Amino acid sequence: MKKYLMQKPLSALLFMIMLALSGCSIGPAVQPWEKETLARPEMTFEGDPLDTKYVEHIYSSKEAASGGSGVGGGGCGCN
Repeated sequence: MKKYLMQKPLSALLFMIMLALSGCSIGPAVQPWEKETLARPEMTFEGDPLDTKYVEHIYSSKEAASGGSGVGGGGCGCN
């Protein structure tokens, strides 16, 4: 009997969480005229190219290694 009493509030809490999270997925699609705003350089993960080069230089200086930050090659010399 006690187990059933604990499951009811827990299931209600889980239902409320699922209901709240389902509201996050509803949104309008990006319109063609809005894609210009999303394609700006500020919206990229890298951001400023000069700053990216600076951070890569600091990283390679601290790690005493170079390369490996791009797509090709793994640093093993087998390419």
